[in-house]
Amino acid sequence: MNFSWFNKKEQNKLPDYFLEYEESISNTPKLSISETRFVVFDTETTGFNRMKDRVLSIGAVSLINNTLNVNDSFEVYLKQEFFNPETVHIHGLLKEGRITKITELEALKSFLKYIGNAILVGHHINFDMMMMNQILERNHLPNIQNKTLDTEHLYRKSKHAVYQNTLQKERFTLDTLCDELNVSKSDRHTATGDAFITAIVFLKIMARLNKNDNLTLKDLFSI
Repeated sequence: MNFSWFNKKEQNKLPDYFLEYEESISNTPKLSISETRFVVFDTETTGFNRMKDRVLSIGAVSLINNTLNVNDSFEVYLKQEFFNPETVHIHGLLKEGRITKITELEALKSFLKYIGNAILVGHHINFDMMMMNQILERNHLPNIQNKTLDTEHLYRKSKHAVYQNTLQKERFTLDTLCDELNVSKSDRHTATGDAFITAIVFLKIMARLNKNDNLTLKDLFSI
């Protein structure tokens, strides 16, 4: 079988919005850290079961050159048939309410357009990526292809070498990092609020890692 032909045929089946997203990834220029766009994002979900639970909201903010761009933020609420009343006290989102909600597919299209080829940042980001990739899978699309960074992992590496062995086994919540780094926890447990808080945490961790002002993207991903 001609696999290159097969892959091209499969590629042509993808919708235009996803092909545009893939093109932005493949054409990502080589930039310095100060020129790179980071998108810090968070999801609020009905629970933690990858197969059963669903994304209720997505919030994101962007950073360039150690500056949080409040005019370049993202927030959507998703319609969902599945609803878990046990998690309402955490995220505050009801199945029916006054907040305007859009379909999963509409949210996905908007999110891919927003992130483009940015580096994605989150606290325990693997969970958020897993939930977003489930949306992609339900729409018969490949996974998100952006590079990712986890603030918990970066925080461990920002600590003095003396503590490294001890910290490797310890789990750090976003609340713990906020307390350690003196970051306000107002608007916790909303997707946009947590994205904003995580962005501040990320900036403070980056300041520690780049105190000699010579950190490169290669360094950041090899930490």
